[in-house]
Amino acid sequence: MPKKKALIIGITGQDGSYLAEILLKKNYIVHGMVRRSSMPNTQRIDHIISTSRDNEKLNKKVIREYGDLSSSAQIQNLIKRVKPDEIYNLGAQSHVRVSFEIPEYTYDIVGIGPLRVLEAIKNIKPNIKYIQASSSEMFGNSKKNLQDEDTKFKPESPYASAKTLGYWTTKNYRDNFKIFASNAIMFNHESPRRGVNFVTKKIVRGLCEIKSKKRKILYLGNLNAKRDWGYAKEYCEILWKILQLRKPNDFVIATGKNYSVRDFVEATGKELNMNIIWKGSGLKEVGYDTRSKKVIIKVDPYFFRPNDVQSLLGNSSKLFKIMKQKPKTSFNQLVKIMVKNEIKLIKTNRLY
Repeated sequence: MPKKKALIIGITGQDGSYLAEILLKKNYIVHGMVRRSSMPNTQRIDHIISTSRDNEKLNKKVIREYGDLSSSAQIQNLIKRVKPDEIYNLGAQSHVRVSFEIPEYTYDIVGIGPLRVLEAIKNIKPNIKYIQASSSEMFGNSKKNLQDEDTKFKPESPYASAKTLGYWTTKNYRDNFKIFASNAIMFNHESPRRGVNFVTKKIVRGLCEIKSKKRKILYLGNLNAKRDWGYAKEYCEILWKILQLRKPNDFVIATGKNYSVRDFVEATGKELNMNIIWKGSGLKEVGYDTRSKKVIIKVDPYFFRPNDVQSLLGNSSKLFKIMKQKPKTSFNQLVKIMVKNEIKLIKTNRLY
């Protein structure tokens, strides 16, 4: 039986790197779309990148493919040549606050990018299975405390609006052209491979550096924002399982529990034998470590979003009902994994 071929768009990111490892273990031939850059951007996948296209026969490494979600021609040419069985669209400008600064680019990549891929599938190989990495940010400041597949979207940022466009495009191509196209509405999912400009990685790295006396202060934004935080590696396994279903569908992937940024700081501090308490309020609030007797956290208004989402909490009951699958890694286990790995990364002067 021929080996399955997968194309991962966004393979150099957190999710793409974990998914590539998972698919290689499942004996897939894995092609990963990478944007050309003047600086190397493959740190997360250097250990699994092929140095020769001959590795497609050996199926031991990822075959790197240059392309960009902004170019229909590049996407079409890539799909024509690779002819994948499955496409995982994990490519995005994925930082919410940054999307306010570069909204046009965000819409082009995050919103129109899925359209370019789905149109290519329709015209080139309509039996390709496609999954769109959708986001809990689409729900915004929802009137529902618990968000599921039927919750109305209320995007509060250019990123969330663009993701909403990608979601509906995926659904429309499924309904109108009978393409196997599914949405995975993933709530926040973190790991040691999270980008350094995301709050969880920033907290873990910052407190680890303070603990090792490489930094004095960690600056954060909204300490009260609450998110449903899961483990990225676990979520990527679920992405694959969604594409193995007999029919396409849309699923929320979430833990069903949420915690504030403040909670994440405290849990990280606890792992590092810090006892963090809070003094003051608003922009004057600080985090104080009772053991070192020093202020180590300060609030910086620069990190606030123009219109912040205060709370996100997902309901994955549909996922469990249909697939008997739900995230298992707890909040405290996730923090422990991230802290343990970050200490090693700092010692070796690496980010991922």
